Amino acid sequence: MRIALAQINPTVGDLSGNTALIARAAERARVAGADLVVAPELAVCGYPPKDLLLAEQFVGECARHARELGERHSSGLTLVFGCPLPVDPDDMDKTGSGVANALLAYRDGELIASYDKRLLPTYDVFDEDRYFVDGDRPAVIDVPTRAGRTWRVGLSICEDLWRGQDVGFAHRYARKPDPVAELCATQPDGRAGADLIVNPSASPFVLGKTRRHRELLRGHAVQRGVHVAAVNQVGGNDDLIFDGHACVFDPSGALVAAGSRFESDVLVSDLESGAGMSAADTAADEEQLYRALVLGIRDYCRKTGFRSVVLGLSGGIDSAVTCVLAAAAVGAGNVLGVSLPSRYSSQGSRDDAAELARRLGVRMLTVPIEEPFAAMLGALAPTFEDRPADVTEENLQSRCRGTLLMAISNKFGHLLLTTGNKSEMAVGYATLYGDMNGGLAVLSDVTKHWVYALARWMNDHPAKLSIEGLNGAPIPEASISKPPSAELRPNQTDQDTLPPYPVLDEIVSRYVERHQHPRTIAQESGIDARTVARVVRLIDVSEFKRKQAAVGLKVTSVAFGSGRRFPIAQGYRPDREA
Repeated sequence: MRIALAQINPTVGDLSGNTALIARAAERARVAGADLVVAPELAVCGYPPKDLLLAEQFVGECARHARELGERHSSGLTLVFGCPLPVDPDDMDKTGSGVANALLAYRDGELIASYDKRLLPTYDVFDEDRYFVDGDRPAVIDVPTRAGRTWRVGLSICEDLWRGQDVGFAHRYARKPDPVAELCATQPDGRAGADLIVNPSASPFVLGKTRRHRELLRGHAVQRGVHVAAVNQVGGNDDLIFDGHACVFDPSGALVAAGSRFESDVLVSDLESGAGMSAADTAADEEQLYRALVLGIRDYCRKTGFRSVVLGLSGGIDSAVTCVLAAAAVGAGNVLGVSLPSRYSSQGSRDDAAELARRLGVRMLTVPIEEPFAAMLGALAPTFEDRPADVTEENLQSRCRGTLLMAISNKFGHLLLTTGNKSEMAVGYATLYGDMNGGLAVLSDVTKHWVYALARWMNDHPAKLSIEGLNGAPIPEASISKPPSAELRPNQTDQDTLPPYPVLDEIVSRYVERHQHPRTIAQESGIDARTVARVVRLIDVSEFKRKQAAVGLKVTSVAFGSGRRFPIAQGYRPDREA
C-alpha cells in the first residue's frame, strides 16, 4: 500500500479554494503512484466552520463541492476527505435531519463509502455537539493497490482515535463504544476488520501535545496490530493554529513516516516497505512555539486580507518578540513599528526600539504622545480638581498610544498587533482602549517565561527565523536583561505591583490551565497563600477586560479566548478560601 497524507491549509468557508487544494494533493499523490490519499477532517469547508453550518444552503453547497471533487479527482486511486453532510441525503439544504461531521471515500469517480464521526468533542475550543449528530457505526473499506493486494482500511476522525486522552477529557467517553476497537473487530457483515486505520483530523496545536499524539498513535498500532496513519490540517484559522505533521506507524509501533510541521505537504509512504525512522521530535519547544505563532500571524493576515501590520515599539521584550514574529510572518518590509514616547520613556528604551527596527529592517516612526497627553490632563484638570495622580493618568498615556496606533492602522490599512502577554492579560495588567487596541493579540497565550525563552532562542538561532536580510541576533540585549516596565510613571517596574514573573506564571498556569484551587496551588508550589489569593483575585476580576480583547493565538491547553468561558458578573471567589 502506498498512502498519501495531504496536509492542506484550508480557509474556512472557501469551498472552491479548499476543494482545489484537495484536488491538487490528489494529483500529486497520483503522480507519486499512491493507492490511497487522505485529506483532513472537514477539509471541504475548513475547521472550525462554527455557525456557518447553520447558514441556509451552506451544508448543501459543501455536499455539492464534495461530490464534484470525488467524481473528478479520484481516478485510479481511493480519495478520502472530510465534509459536513446532512444525515438525510435528501435534506441537502434544510438539514432538518441534522448534520454529520463526515468522511467520504471515492474511487474512480464513484462514492464507495461514507462515515460519520462518532465521538464529538465539546470542551475547550470545541463545540461539536452544537452542530453535529454523532455517528453510530464503524466503516471499513476495501482499497485495492497497484501491487495487487486489497487492504482493509478503517475510517476514523480525530477524536474517534484520541478519545480525549490527549487533553485530559477521557472521562467524557467512558460510556461510549471505542470506535477503534470496532474498526479492528470482525465487521457486522462478517468481513475482517481493518489492517490500516486512517485518522484525518483538525486538532489545534498545543505546545507539547504532539508527543502525546504520537504515543497514542503508537499505542493503537501495537495494541491492535495494525498500521495507523494520521493527517492533520495545517495553518491558522482565527485563534487556532494547526501544525499538519502527518505520520504513519506500523504494527510494531515503529514510526514509518512523518510529515513536515507548520507547512502544507503531501506525505507519501509505502506501508510495508517502510524502514522506520526515529520517533523523536527534535525541534525544541521554543522553535515549535515560534513557528506556530509565525504561521498564526501569517494566515490571519492572509485569510482576512491584510498585507501589512503595525505595532507599538516600546523597547521592551514583548514588543520586540512580537516584531520579530511579524517580520517573519509578513516580511520586514510589511511591518511598521511606531515609537510613542512619553515624558516617562527612558532614552534607553527609545534606543532599543530603534536598534530592533534597524536589525530587522523594519520601518519605524516616532510619534510622541506628550502633546495629546498634556491636552487630556488639561481638559480633565477641572474635573479631577486637586486629586493626586494615580492609575488614571497612567491609563491615559496608554489610551493616547492606542488611539494613535488605531489611526495609523485605519489610514494605511495595516493590521494592528497587540503585544501584551498571557501573564499580563491574566491579572489585568493592560489598558482597555489603550495597549489592548488591535486586531490580533499575538502573545496573549504566551506567559512572560515563554516570552523570555522565545527572545533568547531567537537571538541564539537567527538563521532559523527565516527573516530576509537578518544578520545576527535581532533583539537588543538590553530589551531582554532590563527589568520589565510599562514606563508610565518615574522609575516604574512591573514588580512594583506584581509578584516576580516566575511566581506569577506558576500561579497563572495552575489556576487557569490546570484549574487548581488557590489552596492547592499554595500547598503544592510553596508560594505564599496571600500571594496566591491576590493573584487569583486579579485573574477573576479582570475577566471583563479579556472579553473585550483582540483575538489571540492559542498555543496552550487553556487560552484566554473561545475555550475559556467564565462569567463576568459572578460571585464565586475561591481566593477567599485560600
